[in-house]
Amino acid sequence: MAKIKAWAAQGARQPLSLYEFDPGPLGAEEVEVAVEHCGLCHSDLSCLNNDWGYSHYPFIPGHEVIGRVVAVGEHAKGVKVGERVGVGWTASSCMHCQLCLDGNQHLCREGVPTIVGHAGGFAERVRAHWAWAIPIPAALDPVSAGPLLCGGITVFNPLHLHNISPTARVGVVGIGGLGHMALQFANAWGCDVTAFTSSESKHDEAKKLGAHHVVNSRDSKAIKSIAGSLDLLLVTANVTLDWNALLGALAPRGRMHVVGAVLEPIPVPAFALIGGEKEISGSPTGSPTDIVRMLEFAARHKIAPQIERFPMSQVNQALAHLEAGKARYRIVLDPDFK
Repeated sequence: MAKIKAWAAQGARQPLSLYEFDPGPLGAEEVEVAVEHCGLCHSDLSCLNNDWGYSHYPFIPGHEVIGRVVAVGEHAKGVKVGERVGVGWTASSCMHCQLCLDGNQHLCREGVPTIVGHAGGFAERVRAHWAWAIPIPAALDPVSAGPLLCGGITVFNPLHLHNISPTARVGVVGIGGLGHMALQFANAWGCDVTAFTSSESKHDEAKKLGAHHVVNSRDSKAIKSIAGSLDLLLVTANVTLDWNALLGALAPRGRMHVVGAVLEPIPVPAFALIGGEKEISGSPTGSPTDIVRMLEFAARHKIAPQIERFPMSQVNQALAHLEAGKARYRIVLDPDFK
């Protein structure tokens, strides 16, 4: 196969520069995808900076890829050349362990993240196992669909995973890249939705995105005013919060579910859980079938992330825009290699 041009960092916290690499022979169960659009996720920034301690360099970010299949391995199944697909956080899984056989491929211990020890989608082309090349419904706009493959499935899956009723009262903490999609999904699910945000400027926007109520996430008194009311509290923020007040907002048998990468430990007072039979949980993205289900739901309900577009040649400016907290709410890069 021909060499691939990409944008890569040579070390932690270094700017991305043009890079060319030889991908080697296409694996028997792999597909190669010509990148049309690629979302920029906060996880790309975290891996660039090695915040989680397992990044590899040269580092090519990009795990919200939309593109066309240009090559398929001899044992690849269900994917055709010319088909539009998406590649999200996971590029491959072993397909033979108990987790994979149970349909939990995203939890496979041998799973390969698209941007960890693998060349990501800030490139001309990207590769993935055929099962992780997800067909994109024709009803979805390919320009904005990329963030659904990571952020979208991350906030959608808890609704399905925990059998959330359409009559449930759901809170979403943090109205950013994840949270603004969570509001849309929870509203379309049929739930009564409360947005928690520290930004006054986002109150009206949160309601337009699907929130029925808005609470200041930095105001403990405001949070306590809705004590005992929420069946699910989805934490999409990655900052330290008033955890006691948030746990208190849960109804009996309510659940606080964490999808934001909070780096500090979350204190959990035992009596805050015991008295109301409350639960705390977390989850990553989802399996290929979960992603298909999410995309079909998004297409049916016309759910889409709000995006800002940059040419891929301005990737460093886009990263700075994201790191400064200015993105409203997701960034999509358009390849412009020459």
